[in-house]
Amino acid sequence: MSTSPAQPSGKDRSPAERRDAGEERDGLFTTISGEPVQALYTQEDLPEDPDAALGLPGEFPYTRGIYPSMYRGRLWTMRQFAGFGTAEETNERFRYLLEHGQGGLSTAFDMPSLMGHDSDHRLAEGEVGREGVAIDTIDDMETLFQGIPLGEVSTSMTINAPAAAMLAFYVVAAERQGVSPEHLAGTIQTDILKEYIAQKEWCFPIEPAMRLVTDMVEFCTERMPRWHPISISGYHIREAGSTAQQELAFTLKNGFTYVERAIERGLDVDDFAPRLSFFFNAHIDFFEEIAKYRAARRIWARELRDTYGARSERSLLMRCHSQTAGVSLTAQQPHNNIVRTALEALSAVLGGTQSLHTNSFDEALALPTEDAARLALRTQQVIAHETGVANTVDPLAGSYFVESSTDRMEEAAYEYFDKIDELGGMVAAIEQSYPQREIADASFRYQLEVDAGERIVVGVNGFTEGDDGAISTLRIDPALERKQLDRLQASRGSRNSAEVEAALGRLREAATGDANLMEPLLDCARARASEGEIVESLQRVFGSYTETPVF
Repeated sequence: MSTSPAQPSGKDRSPAERRDAGEERDGLFTTISGEPVQALYTQEDLPEDPDAALGLPGEFPYTRGIYPSMYRGRLWTMRQFAGFGTAEETNERFRYLLEHGQGGLSTAFDMPSLMGHDSDHRLAEGEVGREGVAIDTIDDMETLFQGIPLGEVSTSMTINAPAAAMLAFYVVAAERQGVSPEHLAGTIQTDILKEYIAQKEWCFPIEPAMRLVTDMVEFCTERMPRWHPISISGYHIREAGSTAQQELAFTLKNGFTYVERAIERGLDVDDFAPRLSFFFNAHIDFFEEIAKYRAARRIWARELRDTYGARSERSLLMRCHSQTAGVSLTAQQPHNNIVRTALEALSAVLGGTQSLHTNSFDEALALPTEDAARLALRTQQVIAHETGVANTVDPLAGSYFVESSTDRMEEAAYEYFDKIDELGGMVAAIEQSYPQREIADASFRYQLEVDAGERIVVGVNGFTEGDDGAISTLRIDPALERKQLDRLQASRGSRNSAEVEAALGRLREAATGDANLMEPLLDCARARASEGEIVESLQRVFGSYTETPVF
C-alpha cells in the first residue's frame, strides 16, 4: 500500500517555510513608507553580530539609547508647542502649560515672523498671530517671557531663516532680566537646509544662509554652552510627504553638512558637536518609527567618530526632540486623532527620544484650544506614569522585526548618502532639486494608495459612518492683528532712530566681509531694530532666493 510522504510538523519547518505558510487577508503589507513587511521575522533576520550592532544603552553605537538609565534616570522633557496672537496671549499660554506640568517652553512663531517680515509688511496682512506668535522687536520678545525666569527654564524656538535675529532678541531679553548668555538653556531650530528642501521659508540665498548658521554655531560654542544652536530637523521633511528613510537620510546629511561647515570655519568638532540636536517626526507606522530612531543614533555616532574625528563621547550622542505627525491628523472624525497621537508618542518614547511634543486632536482644524492642549500633555503623562514603558531601558531590543527594520533603515540612509555625494553634496543636491523630487514622488505614491483605498485612513476613506459633531476650536480675534501693528508702531516711535540706522549700517558693513554677524545682530536688537529691518538690511548685501520649481 502506498503512503504519502510525511509532512514536516511546524517545529520541523524552516523559518522560510513557516514564514510563507498560511492564507492571508487582502491588504497592503508594507510600511507607510512603502517598505515590504514579511509575514514572520525570526532569528535569521537579526544582524550577524547582534551584540555589536546593539551594544548597551549609553555605549557605542548607541542603538539602545544615549544614556545608560534612560527614563529610569530621568523622563523625557514634555514640551507643548505654543504660540498665537501677540506676545501677551502666548505668555498666558506658556504660564498655563507650566502650571499643568510642562517641563520646557516651545515657541511657535507666526508666518510673517518665520519669513523675516514685520507685521506691517504687505505680505503679512491677515497672517499676523494666526499660526503662532508675532514677534517684531526685542520689546515683543521681552513681553513673551515676562514673569518667566529665562535662567531657569529651557526654551525651544522653531524658526529658521531669521533665526540669528531671533536669537539676538532672546539674548537681549535675557540681558534685561539680568541673565547672561552663558546661563541660557534651550534650542533654536536654525536648520536652513530643510527649508529649501521642504518647508520653503527662506530669506536669503543658500550660501549666505549657511554662513549665518555657522556664525550661530561659532557664537554659541564660545558664549552659550547650554544652548543648542541648531535643531537638525527631519520633522518638516516628513510633513512634506517623505518616507521615514528619506527623513532619516536627508536630516542626517544636513547635519553632516553643518558639521563640515563648522570644521571649515576652524572649530574643533568636539567643541560644538555636543550642542547639536535633532528634531524627528513621530509618524503613525509604529515599528518603522522606532527603527528610525535606533538607526539614526547608530549612524550619527559612527560618522562623527570615524568620518569627522570626534573624540569626546558627548559628540557622538544624538539628542533628539520628537513631535507627533501633524500630517497624520484628520479633519474628519477629529477625535480619532487622540488615538493617533498616543500611538505616535509611544513610538517616540520606545524609540528613545529626549523630549516630546504631542499634537492636539483639533489641530487639523485650528490652533489648539486650552482643553485640547492639556489633553495632549496628559497623553504624555499617562505614557510616562501608567503604562510601565519607562520602567526598563529599551524594552524592544532584540525584537526580530525591530532590529531587522533598523538595519534596513540604515542601509536605505547610506544609499541616499551615496547618491547625494555623487551630486556634489547636500547643498548641490538641493540646488539640483534632488531631495525635493524624491519627497514629491513619495508623497504622490502615498496619496495614490489612499485614493485607491489600498491604504485605509480611518474616518477618511474607511469607517466613515457617524459624525463626531461640531467641536469647539480656537478662534484668533482679528483685533489682535491691529493690536500688534499698534505695538510695532509704538516701538518705532519710542526708539532712537539714529541709533537704529547706525546699528543696521554696521550690520551691513560686517555682512560684506567675513566677520561673525552675531555681535552686530545683538547691537541691532539692543537698538530696538525690528526683525524686518534686520532681514532687509542683510538682503541688501546677500540678495534673495527663488526656487527652481519641481514638477
